[in-house]
Amino acid sequence: MNKEFKSSISPCTVTDEDLKLINKLTVKELTAEEVYTFNVILCDNEVDRDCERFDIAALEKMAELFVGVTGIFDHNPGSGNQTARIFSAKCEKYPEKKTSLGDDYTCVKARAYMPRTNKNADLITEIDAGIKKEVSVSCSAKTFTCSVCGGDIRYGNCNHIKGETYNGKLCHCIISDINDAYEWSFVAIPAQVNAGVTKGFESKFRHTQNLIKSIKNGECVKIDRQQAEELCGYISLLEKQADDGRIFRQSLMGEINKFALICLPSLDSESFEKMCAGSDTKELIKLRDAFRLKAGEIVPLSPQLKAKKENNVTNNNEFKF
Repeated sequence: MNKEFKSSISPCTVTDEDLKLINKLTVKELTAEEVYTFNVILCDNEVDRDCERFDIAALEKMAELFVGVTGIFDHNPGSGNQTARIFSAKCEKYPEKKTSLGDDYTCVKARAYMPRTNKNADLITEIDAGIKKEVSVSCSAKTFTCSVCGGDIRYGNCNHIKGETYNGKLCHCIISDINDAYEWSFVAIPAQVNAGVTKGFESKFRHTQNLIKSIKNGECVKIDRQQAEELCGYISLLEKQADDGRIFRQSLMGEINKFALICLPSLDSESFEKMCAGSDTKELIKLRDAFRLKAGEIVPLSPQLKAKKENNVTNNNEFKF
């Protein structure tokens, strides 16, 4: 799972305190002229694209664990893919900025460094230019709690679905009990909307959204190359979201057909799909929930002797955010 918030960036001045922290991680002591540093938001408490969020305790733990952790590209663990390293991190709260749930926005803000070498020159230029910006973290967590019922959303008896609303409450997974931090990566589209190299908070496609607003208002617009690239990136993101929406709608129709056949066995699925063709996704979700409720009154949807999933798994519970 990936996590993102695209923001503008600038190189950071290397202070004496920075240099002391950096040299704790080096074999040879480096001077301020030999290193390049930048700020990066690793993760936050906002509900992300996967309908998951970290709790505050998880963020505080990651601020501790990510110090000294290497930065790579696209979660490729090869040693030759290492590019930077975190030398300080802290959990910061911004009361003036609220999450979609109304909580104070809180994030893990870190400082990273890399040596100024010929090999890194192009990367440094791309960071300064805002090309390399979004990041994603890879860590291990123990607890995944449903925001609606408080049960374990993976191994418990929770039947709620992430992204759906129950009695006005959005169902999402609350990730907590972080026990390891593996790496952080530069990625194209992370799951967290606010994770990335930063000098300040700024909407990811602010310029593009203003451009689209002007076009909708019938204004003539002229864009430069950077704005055109940003617009292309926005279109690519919309295309991906559209693909995700089509996949979700197909899955939703499959569920509706299943429950509808229980409630209305005389109605064939082809006719039912034609009836639903003009409905939007929100209407289909309500229809699915209504049919599921009715179907549950006719036949049990889960066996009474359903085996409880085993909590103890043998893998290392590694997740990428």
